[in-house]
Amino acid sequence: MLNGGLILQGIMWKLCPFTGTRHPALLVYMVLEMFIHSVNGLNVCMSGSASSCEECFLIHPSCAWCAQEDFGQARTLTARCDFSQNLLKRGCDAPFIENPRSGSSLLLSKPLSSKGSGVTQYDVIQIYPQKISLSLRPGDQISFEVQVRPVEDYPVDLYYLMDLSLSMKDDLDTIRNLGTKLAEEMRKLTSNFRLGFGSFVDKNISPFSYTAPKYQDNPCNGYKLFPNCVPTFGFRHLLSLTDKVDRFNEEVQKQMVSRNRDAPEGGFDAILQAAVCKEKIGWRKEAYHLLVFATDDVPHLALDGKLGGLVHPHDGQCHLNDKNEYSASTKMDYPSLALLGEKLAENNIFLIFAVTKRHYVLYKNLTALIPGTTVEILDQDSKNIIQLIVNAYNNIRSKVELSVWDHPEDLSLAFTATCQDGQPLTGLRKCADLKIGDTVSFNITVDARGCPPKGTKKSFSIRPVGFKDRLEVSVDYRCDCSCTYHTDPNSSRCNSAGTYSCGTCRCEPGYLGARCECQEGEVDYQHLSACREAEGKQVCSGRGECSCNQCLCYESEFGKIYGTFCECDDFSCARHKGTLCSGHGECHCGECKCHAGYIGDNCNCSTETASCVSDDGKICSGRGSCVCGRCQCAEPGAFGDTCEKCPTCPDACGTKRECIECRLFNTGRLADNQTCQRMCKDEIMTVETLKTDAPNTVQCVYKTENDCVMKFTYSEHANGQSVLTALKEPECAVAPNAMTVLLAVVGSILLMGIVLLALWKLVITVHDRREFSRFQSARSRARYEMASNPVYKQSIPSHPMETVFHMHSSKSCNGGVH
Repeated sequence: MLNGGLILQGIMWKLCPFTGTRHPALLVYMVLEMFIHSVNGLNVCMSGSASSCEECFLIHPSCAWCAQEDFGQARTLTARCDFSQNLLKRGCDAPFIENPRSGSSLLLSKPLSSKGSGVTQYDVIQIYPQKISLSLRPGDQISFEVQVRPVEDYPVDLYYLMDLSLSMKDDLDTIRNLGTKLAEEMRKLTSNFRLGFGSFVDKNISPFSYTAPKYQDNPCNGYKLFPNCVPTFGFRHLLSLTDKVDRFNEEVQKQMVSRNRDAPEGGFDAILQAAVCKEKIGWRKEAYHLLVFATDDVPHLALDGKLGGLVHPHDGQCHLNDKNEYSASTKMDYPSLALLGEKLAENNIFLIFAVTKRHYVLYKNLTALIPGTTVEILDQDSKNIIQLIVNAYNNIRSKVELSVWDHPEDLSLAFTATCQDGQPLTGLRKCADLKIGDTVSFNITVDARGCPPKGTKKSFSIRPVGFKDRLEVSVDYRCDCSCTYHTDPNSSRCNSAGTYSCGTCRCEPGYLGARCECQEGEVDYQHLSACREAEGKQVCSGRGECSCNQCLCYESEFGKIYGTFCECDDFSCARHKGTLCSGHGECHCGECKCHAGYIGDNCNCSTETASCVSDDGKICSGRGSCVCGRCQCAEPGAFGDTCEKCPTCPDACGTKRECIECRLFNTGRLADNQTCQRMCKDEIMTVETLKTDAPNTVQCVYKTENDCVMKFTYSEHANGQSVLTALKEPECAVAPNAMTVLLAVVGSILLMGIVLLALWKLVITVHDRREFSRFQSARSRARYEMASNPVYKQSIPSHPMETVFHMHSSKSCNGGVH
């Protein structure tokens, strides 16, 4: 319930973050706060046993103190600390109630700019506001909004830092005309572009380089493949940033490769010098700073220098001599990742790792440790370097991420990002996939966890990573009570044995009581009941002694015992893994008061959701919920840190389809906004024939824009890696030839005609044969009947001619006589 009050309070102050008109919100807040604590049954202010106005403020941001002299004469000292409404009801006049509130005010608020170069180049504003002041009461949260807009056509400084070890010889040949081509491409993005150049190899000491006398002038001596090269060096600054790109080409033409002994290079030495030697490199204040680091091998890290006897850690300073060479290369160790990240951020430099494919994973892991860093895959001969730089620049310009500088330890900051889609994302401090000119906003909630020494003022700044612009925030603390300015030492109201302040007496040693009327050791048995919480309860809860009608609590090795009846302490709260309130809260009278960003009985549950946001910007990929900073997947079959893996989910094929389209064919939704590489990290294999009989494999099919069919499978390996196997090309049906179709139709018709004629002929033939057979059978029966019928008698003709005719006819019918 206490946490609910804090959340409500934060909502109330968000109503008017930069104005002083908060009285209506304050009234509503007070009423609701009283309701919350009356329902809970615990008055947190009175249970804290505050003996002074300042102690009252530290108990809870809702607590107020009554400084009226004649208030609560019949009550204990802690009765002066209560909610404002309670104090008013109990007779404390409003002018005597001390209850400071947190507030904020704008100090500098220039409007955001829309264009970077031109006559307004040095007045570009990319963050709003620029200065604010906060007055914080401990535990009282206050919120303010920050807007960021990356402007169009902002100046760009690009320093090209190249590995000149022997393995980079073919890369050196490739970039000899890089300056002109790169300038042409970058001027499509900005009208104000400058280019610089530097190179590195490694420390010229053993075991990193060849140090024998015969190798001093030519470390390639005796190397048959390439017998001549320049002596090994740490870092050389060769060309300060300039808009004359021909100078870059000329400087590159002069360079020769060198040779070192071990595989790792001394590139981090070079990066740090390029970052901190601002005057010699020529970094402009009003420009984007891009540092391109091109190499084909891994870097040396801090402590590697001990192998060569270098025990002094890097000091983070510039050490370029008159020849623009790194003079401390053989005197100090390599810089650490923390130092490197600090100096890059301090000088607003975006580092672009341009590395070969076999080292991509290593440098990708380094980007998580160095803010404002990206990594791109470099071809073996650096032929893709221009497109690589352009892609990296576009990627950098499409993101805005806030960083906090000089963060006071006693302040908690919570971020909520509102990106281009207008949806607030709690716990996030960055936005991606932006277009130039897009404005994004961040709501920042600040909470002071305690009070520093009186009069302390602190400050911090908020900067978008890689921007020169910043928001400066000054902080003062509302921990003091105005009534303390009327303190009266040795006051008669304290029987001249104490100091009167804010309605109470602070007694001299040896004196006790509300008005210092008692001395230590005196026992008044008639008033022991005033030291019992209720009839039948122990005096002072068994953890103190009753003296002068009030309890004096015992000391404890575990912590502080306090309260009117010594009923409270700061060590009996819930623990998590042995830590009181999980280390994320304070224990007050048996209840954990959680710091901002944590909830729960023992404050072990984080409200941060950044770890639950998947690459597509959704909480738990839209398949679950974020509980205590971890995803709990609700969709059957979903798993992974952000529930991003789910072969059996209905949308699995659709999600992976977009990655197939952008990775293999550079088409689809993800190809347009350049998020393919960020969102599609699965391994994609292409095959001629797709196998679908593997276990735990889902087959996906979709129709392309050309009415072709694309097939791929999606599976999860036991090691947690997602694998997509796709056909090299979509399956497309070939359109039939018109003449072939015509001939096929005509041929089919002819064939059917012939078949029908054959069938008709067959039927007629069968019918004729059947009829002929019947005729033959009838004729045979006729002959039999004439030959054997006794009734039949041949007729005798009556005329001779009839006889002749009859004989002739008989011969004809019988076939004649032979």
